[in-house]
Amino acid sequence: MMNDTRQPAGTEAVERLREFLVRHASLAVLTGAGVSTDSGIPAYRDETGAWKCAPPMQHQQFMGSAAARQRYWARALVGFRTLHGARPGAAHRALAYLEQAGVVSGVITQNVDGLHQKAGSRNVIDLHGRAEQVRCMGCGALRMRHDLHAELAERNPEWLEHEAEVRPDGDAALETDFSTFEVPGCSRCGVGIWKPDVVFFGDSVPRERVERARALVEGAEALLVVGSSLMVYSGYRFARQASEAGLPIACLNRGRTRADALYALKLEAPIGQVLEAAALAFTGVARAAG
Repeated sequence: MMNDTRQPAGTEAVERLREFLVRHASLAVLTGAGVSTDSGIPAYRDETGAWKCAPPMQHQQFMGSAAARQRYWARALVGFRTLHGARPGAAHRALAYLEQAGVVSGVITQNVDGLHQKAGSRNVIDLHGRAEQVRCMGCGALRMRHDLHAELAERNPEWLEHEAEVRPDGDAALETDFSTFEVPGCSRCGVGIWKPDVVFFGDSVPRERVERARALVEGAEALLVVGSSLMVYSGYRFARQASEAGLPIACLNRGRTRADALYALKLEAPIGQVLEAAALAFTGVARAAG
């Protein structure tokens, strides 16, 4: 059957997505930054899939350079307030609603903001980790990020006066001399480096998370991609897995994605608005049928 990749808008997009939900009783969902932009968290990429700003910190750069860590934590002290204060949007709420309705079996998210869980989703695989905690790269100790930020603020009070444009994942577009910024080491082992407990670019997703995500896709009847360009392989691999298994894939995303050739249905429409309306329409039909 020929794939339908037309770009319906408005009510038609809602109806097409509702039909996809009705046809597939068990849906795995893969989400990206586009589900959180309504919550005030910027995306890394534009609608063509290109970087909207300079690429983020690389894992090797962070681990290998004290100056890079000063720059990272100084900018985070300014920018993380937006991520920390973000609240779930319509897309997060709609996916939690669909999980409760029994059609969404689980969410694989590339985001680190924890908003799916705050919206009520229970089966969430945080592919790239969670930004709300930090890990010592020496002894493995965990610490809540707000606690580390309180220490950073105490050591560097003058930095609280800075304001800058917020970038994705709690970064800030701040360029200045960072050489005086104090970054504490781990108090438990005395030598360890505090790093957000997330997968930086250039690092690898832990195998256990990948296997859990693969199992979720394997057990589903279809895959729904929401708000992701899939330009990073860590997410794209699950679209490939679904395609190779013959599962239909629908995508709700603004602009080009790496998996455009794999979709049975692609919708370029407002993500939160369309997903929320389709979820409500789906549950209405399901109740009527029951």
